[in-house]
Amino acid sequence: MKTEVPIQINQIVRRITASNSSLFTGPGTNTYLIGNDDVSIIDPGPQLNEHTKVIRESSTHIKRILLTHTHPDHSPGANLLQEHLDIPIFGLATDSSIKKDSIVNFESYLLDGDLIRTNEYTIEVIETPGHASNHLCFLLRDERMLFTGDHIMEGSTVVIAPPDGNMSDYLSSLKKIKNYNVGQIAPGHGEIIDNPFETIDWTIEHRLRREEKVIKSIKKLGSCNIQKLLKEVYSDVDPILHPIAEFSLIAHLDRLEELGDITTDDHKISLKK
Repeated sequence: MKTEVPIQINQIVRRITASNSSLFTGPGTNTYLIGNDDVSIIDPGPQLNEHTKVIRESSTHIKRILLTHTHPDHSPGANLLQEHLDIPIFGLATDSSIKKDSIVNFESYLLDGDLIRTNEYTIEVIETPGHASNHLCFLLRDERMLFTGDHIMEGSTVVIAPPDGNMSDYLSSLKKIKNYNVGQIAPGHGEIIDNPFETIDWTIEHRLRREEKVIKSIKKLGSCNIQKLLKEVYSDVDPILHPIAEFSLIAHLDRLEELGDITTDDHKISLKK
């Protein structure tokens, strides 16, 4: 297991990467510490005692925990941290996220446009459903740094897994970020991204290209089941990743059905006539 150490990103931001690297999490889940005298923790990560210990020992001024969402690689560490420090946890829960994820002891829910103000910094809350129905991003205003959790990751695309994930919501949330003054993205997995809007445009284009391939594949195959469609749509992806890609394919199909482009009947997918 790698040694976890805080890495200084700028004068008031540090990062600690959890030792939970995997196919889903890349190098591991990033935990961010914002501030020096009044510290906010973003995403304490999975239920790893060693990771939580490194966070606790990184500062004696930790005041609050902020969660981008409640997936198991981002949120369980919050309850562990709270047990030791008796500090509040803020984030969002929805009906579908509560059914899917572990319970978090939220002090209260955050909503779009909420501000967390300290003498050192101001964080703005941005609701970004899509990857998860309760997903939030956090904008560190003066530094123009956006903490994106799993909304945008460095080095890979994000899995959208219905019913809690929604492709239409995800695309809308990506476009929404372009309305903010963002200079850098601090993702939940990977390194700092210095070209935020170029990355957002590429991600949207990638999703829409994949959607076009879904339609072309149905035209080619005719009425088909999802497994046959999966192999065709993701023919450019290593088959070992197909079980993961299936989640996003279902999300694309849900969106196309919402748009009236396809129909599903007896588990067969067809273009709408």
